[in-house]
Amino acid sequence: SDDLFGSACSVQAALGAPQAACFDLTSACSGFVVGLITGAQYIRSGAYGKILVVGADALSRFVDWTDRNTCILFGDGCGACVLGAQDPSEFGCNLLSFHIESDGTGRKHLNAGFSGFGDKSSVGTGAEERGKEGSYANICMSGQDVFKWAVRAVPSVVQKAVESSDLSTVGDIDWLVLHQANTRILESAAQRLGIPSEKVISNIDKYGNTSAASVPLALDEAVKSGQIKKGDVIATAGFGAGLTAASAVFLWD
Repeated sequence: SDDLFGSACSVQAALGAPQAACFDLTSACSGFVVGLITGAQYIRSGAYGKILVVGADALSRFVDWTDRNTCILFGDGCGACVLGAQDPSEFGCNLLSFHIESDGTGRKHLNAGFSGFGDKSSVGTGAEERGKEGSYANICMSGQDVFKWAVRAVPSVVQKAVESSDLSTVGDIDWLVLHQANTRILESAAQRLGIPSEKVISNIDKYGNTSAASVPLALDEAVKSGQIKKGDVIATAGFGAGLTAASAVFLWD
């Protein structure tokens, strides 16, 4: 975001949609899936009929470009989708189920903490110190710890989302669209779920880890290439800093 307080209002202004309510969600790499779930609840409640969900991150601003453990992994990206209401008596709800998990004890494994004084008003007596700009540190990640958590958390949230749907088994999923964090995580999650590799959408080789943008980017490419078709059952999952993991299972329409 170009603004500490978020980008949603800037998007609203750029679109020329003055009647649209807007707000930002902070859920890192799970952000788009959490936004999708949140938007669906507003539609289910009848509060809104059309919702734009945007997943975007510019992580190149927050990596140490001398640290090859992180700088080669991340990319900048943005993806979006529009959710719309439909007659539930005729079509039902395309969001079949979802599941969200969080583990705040794992924050130490992946974060970009505040870098500066907690209370600048109490620092020293000079205007120079008190006037310093606040900022955030570069991304700090313990890759092995995040990997060990992700290979357990991702299959778990997808499995629980499927179990809370009307699907019989994970085998009813046509496509698995996961956050594009790491090829080994994608392969491991699919293997643990018993989903064949040909059903796993992956474009990490093109863009790297684009955080909240990775799921909508992968989804968009799969639809445009003709892989994902109307009526297909899609299982998505986002996972990352927080630590957070979220899955949504839906029908593509």
